[in-house]
Amino acid sequence: MTTLLTQRPASLAARLTASVCSAGKVSPGLDGYRSALRHDADRMWTRTTVKPLAELRDWSRTAGRSAIAHRSGGFFAVIGARMTMSGPGRTQTWDQPIISQPEVGLLGIIAHEFDGVLHFLMQNKAEPGNRNGIQLSPTVQATRSNFTRVHGGSAIPYLHHFLDPAAPAFRTLTDVRQSEHGSWFLRKRNRDVVIEVIDDIEVRDGFHWLTLGQIAELMQVDDMVNMETRSVLSCLPWFRTAEPQAAGDPAGFRAALDRSCDSVWGSAHSDTEIASWITRARSEHQVSVERVPLHRLSGWTDGPDRVARNDGRYFEVVGVDVEAGGREVRTWDQPMVSAGDNGVVALVVRQFDGVLHVLLQLRAEGGSADGPEIAPTVQCNPANYLADGPDGDRRPVLLDRVLSAPAGQIRYDTMLSDEGGRFFRISHRHLIVEADDIDAPPGFRWLTVHQIARLLQHSGYLNVQARSLMACLQSLLAEAP
Repeated sequence: MTTLLTQRPASLAARLTASVCSAGKVSPGLDGYRSALRHDADRMWTRTTVKPLAELRDWSRTAGRSAIAHRSGGFFAVIGARMTMSGPGRTQTWDQPIISQPEVGLLGIIAHEFDGVLHFLMQNKAEPGNRNGIQLSPTVQATRSNFTRVHGGSAIPYLHHFLDPAAPAFRTLTDVRQSEHGSWFLRKRNRDVVIEVIDDIEVRDGFHWLTLGQIAELMQVDDMVNMETRSVLSCLPWFRTAEPQAAGDPAGFRAALDRSCDSVWGSAHSDTEIASWITRARSEHQVSVERVPLHRLSGWTDGPDRVARNDGRYFEVVGVDVEAGGREVRTWDQPMVSAGDNGVVALVVRQFDGVLHVLLQLRAEGGSADGPEIAPTVQCNPANYLADGPDGDRRPVLLDRVLSAPAGQIRYDTMLSDEGGRFFRISHRHLIVEADDIDAPPGFRWLTVHQIARLLQHSGYLNVQARSLMACLQSLLAEAP
């Protein structure tokens, strides 16, 4: 007898489309989820208080004040680094603290089909760095130190589905190793994975089945869907295999976005041209990282309260005390990265022959493992840049253009948080601006969603900010429930 697992499922692209256009088949729906969210907030929470680094109980400076590390030797360490980056005609050197965490984390989402529609098992989770407490998180979100229980806490629900070879039958929908923030993590990687579980599974407290359409609606809420969820969902293969049937004006944004998901409509650059663009940039750039004791970082002060730049720009490392409810551990302390004012990440999009294209750049960051990665059109904290500063401090190209975009050109505008386990209340304004008067500056390229989706099936091509914005763009495929 043929088993369910060996039967060929419908096209994954078609199933994802059905999910993104569905208001849900699992009671009580999105209104019920919002009610459950209020209930979960009563028992899942964190209270985070900034404290001097010197007063952390479980963390201390290592010998020679070279780093800040946990007493167990696990989790992560804050080290000092001297970065030297060279490219065509230019070499830059700077010092900075950076998080060293030489282990691959796991960001996993379980999917299951209800009444012919894919739903995704999402977790309400409170992280110490979240701006608003609970955020919508993957089914499993854990570092290796977490799931080997270095912290001495309880086991992580559903972890065995991703790690145990004897786990119940499943299909893999996507499974790829992706980068973390290249400016704040040193060569950190996560496994971004979505599996479809065939059999029914028990839904534990704090977990909820949602369609991609319901998640898309939540993506319109400030600081609601966390960065890990956005990263994982961006890796789903948004390929079209048939002519899209877009609602409304066939020349409109939604139809152009729909066409962009299908290679049949063509693109401004061929896949070979895009591959050459990436390969050449990576061949021409070199980054070396030299470890330097924290107290010897040029331009930084390693004080008892924090590690910070002398001019107050970019970011600092602070200590925090955490009390938590509904987590594996109830109290702990740790260092965190704090970056002050809100940042901006933005995509400029434009139609070519009725097909939406996304303007992207290649960006080299000191902590990246694979050289320059594809980054958003704009990625910065505007407060760090002077209007007419010295070379290296000039405001990023197109920043002022996206910030001044008229309302009629803005397709997406939401504040979304960065990772809340290591970053303290950092959020970026996510903007998608459609403008037909912008040409690609030097070093930028126009890509279709289909081309980007193919790159996301492989490690190390898009940085985490670009993946976050791609999840926002994909959410615009949703039709209003």
